[in-house]
Amino acid sequence: MTKIPLLLLILLLLPCCGGKARDVKKRIEPDLKTALEKEGLNFGSPVFIRAFKEERILELFMKNGKTEKFELFRTYPIVAASGMLGPKLAEGDRQVPEGFYFAGPQAMNPKSSYHLSFNIGFPNSYDRAHDRTGSFIMIHGSYISIGCLAMTDEKIEEIYTLADAALAADQPFFRIHIFPFRMTDERMAKATEHEWIDFWKNLKTGYDLFEKNKVPPNTTVKDQEYAFE
Repeated sequence: MTKIPLLLLILLLLPCCGGKARDVKKRIEPDLKTALEKEGLNFGSPVFIRAFKEERILELFMKNGKTEKFELFRTYPIVAASGMLGPKLAEGDRQVPEGFYFAGPQAMNPKSSYHLSFNIGFPNSYDRAHDRTGSFIMIHGSYISIGCLAMTDEKIEEIYTLADAALAADQPFFRIHIFPFRMTDERMAKATEHEWIDFWKNLKTGYDLFEKNKVPPNTTVKDQEYAFE
């Protein structure tokens, strides 16, 4: 039996590594481009993702090259999100995180067991400052959640393809903001006695900045709180 040199074997395998994502893109890109054109948006433009646990929805925004603002392109139902309102604290608690995250090219997983997926980047610097632990928190296909956001295979194809196209067009990373609920003044007023109200007030600052400017704010951590530029 002829032995294949290791380097050659790697090169032979590389074309198939992202094959599923390429096949999906080829199939759905024409319809996505048509839908984007109707909204004055472009395939490959920067994306921003925002999710709300209570409402079970994920919003995908895209940057309008003329206004430099992010416009809502589509809203997707979240079919599964385990846990309850409040942040993820520890590995295995099955909580969906809350906070400000981002994903770059290395986060994209075209070979996911849940069709397609990307890692949101938990724990971030805020989580680490509070000794929160966990790993492999994804937005993915399927109908199952163990701390992740499950979007169905059909919907993750659109989300993944748009995010991947943005990264391929030189967006270095895309932001993912996950909130317990829409952080309106009215909804916050109903949560004043909740154990996580102070944390949520901190999140609301970032929420309000996007609502005002339609550009996701730069986020850092100072004195164990989120700070915004």
